[in-house]
Amino acid sequence: MTDTSTALSTAQSRLAHAMLDAAIKAAQAETCLPPHLPEPPLKGRVILLAAGKAAGAMMQVAERHYREDLGLGPDRLIGLAVTRHGYARPTASLRIVEAGHPVPDQAGVDATLETLALAQDATEDDLVVVLMSGGGSANWVAPAEGLTLADKQALTSALLRSGATIGEINTVRKHLSRIKGGRLARAVAPARLVTLAISDVPGDDPAVIASGPTVPDTTTLADARAICERRLEATPALIRDALNNPDNESPKPGDLAFENTQFTLIARPQASLEAAAALARDAGYEVMMLGDALEGEARDLAAEHAGMACALSDAGRKVVLLSGGEATVTIQGDGDGGPNQEYALALALALDGHPAITGLAADTDGTDGGRGAENDPAGAIVGPDCLVRANALGLDAAAFLGRNDSTGFFRAVDALLTPGPSHTNVNDFRCVIVDKRQSY
Repeated sequence: MTDTSTALSTAQSRLAHAMLDAAIKAAQAETCLPPHLPEPPLKGRVILLAAGKAAGAMMQVAERHYREDLGLGPDRLIGLAVTRHGYARPTASLRIVEAGHPVPDQAGVDATLETLALAQDATEDDLVVVLMSGGGSANWVAPAEGLTLADKQALTSALLRSGATIGEINTVRKHLSRIKGGRLARAVAPARLVTLAISDVPGDDPAVIASGPTVPDTTTLADARAICERRLEATPALIRDALNNPDNESPKPGDLAFENTQFTLIARPQASLEAAAALARDAGYEVMMLGDALEGEARDLAAEHAGMACALSDAGRKVVLLSGGEATVTIQGDGDGGPNQEYALALALALDGHPAITGLAADTDGTDGGRGAENDPAGAIVGPDCLVRANALGLDAAAFLGRNDSTGFFRAVDALLTPGPSHTNVNDFRCVIVDKRQSY
């Protein structure tokens, strides 16, 4: 690369990182939660129940508001948060439990049972505030009668590997749980229930975020059965029996459990994309919003976006393509990675070293796939020299993609993003920065 092309690539890389930071900041609990926290009841308690990757941060902010700003003592402020391993935040008195994600673990089961006990203890005088974010489906896990944690772990792993969408996975989860699909609202009634949620799902559907524990569910047991039949080679007998049991149907719209409830979205993917777009415009780029709810195979999205970017560069446009949503990967190999890293690797191959295009893809929660560790990669960045570095190391990028080993590839070329926990989650963030192709 020439000095001119290197300078352009460096500037694009800096802008990409800055846009990711802006997107995450827009969804931080410190930014979006305080204006929505409800006033405490006149004589009852405030019971804070939180789940998801933002649960630790949301609990920290809410506790500070009620304890320090409003002066509620321990007799009037209780609660419990369940978050992903590595995502806890320090609190004064309220407990935060770290549990498994994306595959649930026993810590999640134990904390969920405690959460349900707190909910069932609420009286008409109390206010229950549910602080919810993406990841709550794995953190709040209470298997339906007849199922074990091992059954839920195996099913979750199989659905993740199948390429099922988050909506499909959550539809199944909601019919195999004692807390999901509106059942937490049943446990809380008749106390007043306020849910404040950070959306991580395409379309921002409250019934999909964390599998909708506090809202009516319009999906059915039949829907869950159909998903298993479509996505799994064989549905385990115990799962099949549970999905045929009418007692496992979820509460629907009109159920009395939802009479005294309120649901508010306090952060959503589109707002984070807009925060990133503002930086792009300040840097002199036109912005093309491709949508905050894109779904589909990560490598297919990458090929589509690469084609658009190359055409725009050839047309002399200076553009940033922004998108969010939740890409999926149908796993056929034995490598390590996640949807954002797979997108980035496919993008690198499709761009083939284009000298005026840089792409970044990351999960805003700070981890993309991985094995549940705090230091799992969040995604990767692709510049014009990405394949050059790979070739110098004797690496075949296409072979890495074929075995779903995007983590291995980007670790080798030093292009992984490893920021650690972000303490929020508005799902995938993708940017492709396009400048005019020059003759260097």
